[in-house]
Amino acid sequence: MTLVLTEDRGPVRHVVLNRPEKRNAFNGDLVLATGAALREAAADPAVRCVVVRGDGPMFSSGMDLGSLAALAEAPENLRAFRRACIEAWNVAEEMTKPTICQIHGACIGGAMELALACDLRVVAADAVVGMPETRIGLIPDVGGSSRLPAVVGLGRAKELIMTSRLVNGEEAERMGLVNRAVKESELEAATQDLVDALLACGPLAVGHAKRVMDAAAKPALASTLEQEVTVQELCARSADYAEGARALAERRRPEFSGR
Repeated sequence: MTLVLTEDRGPVRHVVLNRPEKRNAFNGDLVLATGAALREAAADPAVRCVVVRGDGPMFSSGMDLGSLAALAEAPENLRAFRRACIEAWNVAEEMTKPTICQIHGACIGGAMELALACDLRVVAADAVVGMPETRIGLIPDVGGSSRLPAVVGLGRAKELIMTSRLVNGEEAERMGLVNRAVKESELEAATQDLVDALLACGPLAVGHAKRVMDAAAKPALASTLEQEVTVQELCARSADYAEGARALAERRRPEFSGR
């Protein structure tokens, strides 16, 4: 099965996560396929705008449970897996073409970090979004801790990450986490409205404006991305994460030691 589908609608490339039987959870193969599809869109001169969305009942449930379990057993593999994610997600931010993440159902953890790497986010009002990594003893380490403060402000970002809080689409719009929250039946139309507005502007100006604003909002991104993985390595080797991974597999609340 093709893990990522692409669909061209005139100058707009839709990149579609296609692992619906696993709620589009990101394993290594889906990460690599997503990165490849984004790079192809970035390199295609006929593409002026990119929409990232998911097939099935939700955009994505985040990182695959099998990958998280493997991390608990072999934390020394963290950097290699994480590097593939960062390289893929960064393409959405670094390409000079505008990128829109279209979210329905849920967008959790690493999937939310991909959404944050996109320029704009459109969400179904009843969708659930957030980064609950601290609940299992980890941090958002594929750009979430670095990018979220620039999107919602430091106080909101601390609340969302440090408490693992999940919010619906309407609240996400109120706090500035997404650009539009609409009924799921109106999601395609709302995305298209943004696409049409982007296409009505000069592509060179749009691309340069994107890069200038990103540089201004996240001037230390490279160093904070490195700090994320350094901290995550500590977390991945901790008793907290060992307990969090067990609790996740057993579908119970973790019992952290408090030390």
